Amino acid sequence: MRVSSQGVTVVALLADPDAPTDIAQRIARILPDRLAEKAGQGRRFDVKVVSEPFTSGSEDPPTLMRRIMDRGSAENWDIVVALTDLPLHSHGRKIVVDLSHEHGLALLSLPSLGGLRLQTRARRAVEEAVLGLVGPQATGAEGLPPSQPLLGPFAGRLAPIHRGQVGDEETADLRYVVSGPRGYLRVLVGMVRANRPWRLVSGLSKALAAALATGAIGTLDSTTWSLSGALSTPRLVIAMVGSVGLMVGWLIVDGELWHRSAEGSPEARQRARLYNTSTVLTVGIGALVCYVGLMVINLVWALFILNDRVFASMTGTPLHATEYLTLSWFVASVATVAGALGSGLESDEAIRAAAYSTREEQRRHMLQSDHGDQLVT
Repeated sequence: MRVSSQGVTVVALLADPDAPTDIAQRIARILPDRLAEKAGQGRRFDVKVVSEPFTSGSEDPPTLMRRIMDRGSAENWDIVVALTDLPLHSHGRKIVVDLSHEHGLALLSLPSLGGLRLQTRARRAVEEAVLGLVGPQATGAEGLPPSQPLLGPFAGRLAPIHRGQVGDEETADLRYVVSGPRGYLRVLVGMVRANRPWRLVSGLSKALAAALATGAIGTLDSTTWSLSGALSTPRLVIAMVGSVGLMVGWLIVDGELWHRSAEGSPEARQRARLYNTSTVLTVGIGALVCYVGLMVINLVWALFILNDRVFASMTGTPLHATEYLTLSWFVASVATVAGALGSGLESDEAIRAAAYSTREEQRRHMLQSDHGDQLVT
């Protein structure tokens, strides 16, 4: 590992575009002071954020570590911590972080930190990775003793993280992984968090417009009043699940979000299952949020527009709170179906951002575009 002549340790946060870059930028604001405080001995740190699709075209950890090493050797960086929102695998385990003390490198997979308090967990992971790489063990000629865990506090706080197997020919010399059902759930939740379902909601403006128009008209229709009153609660639940499921299925099919792996290896199949499960959950959360929003808006609209005497004369039932809620619930299901059809008018970017495979494709195009610009210049 290089040591800056000015006595300042230069730390580069190399981040994939989108969420990893956002997280890295927030970390960089407070990281120099926190590192200086924890490292002591008058150490100073200069933190830079570099956003580029370094994972484009590969999810192989050794390949990514070599890319990070090559990128760091071309710059005046002492330590490189790379952040990606891709789930990384090795020997059937999901990687949290790979470290190379010889080269001052760390590769952090954000989904393995889970979806809750991600910013805090990522900051702690980056802090402890940097402190471990600049510590006494990192500068020894023989490297880190195999029996001496470097990131004990890191692994303890983020259990079930533990040390994993590292190949003899790999750049990394220390690896932390998650395993078992809890580890799988942690990664899955982290992937859904990285997909940012709320962006899907904001991107479905045309679908929501179609759903709102359908809901506004349906709330005024006497046939809808009679149907909502005649449906039992189980049937209303079935209508809700069916309409949300229809929207999810339509968005995935129309947006071509389903990932099909071209490889036949177990890790490729496992990765495809993770991708598709996270996509279904992401789109499902977005569709459910839209459904709840439609139900609330329909309820407010019904409270404003419906007349008790007219409703009672058409249905034979007085208009009470139960009728308002039942009507809004049923209309939300009908409106969601209309919204699913309206989603076909959305731009591909608004919907395809919910899938890992499409983001990887976009990053590959971005990387090719950058290389093309370099060749032109």
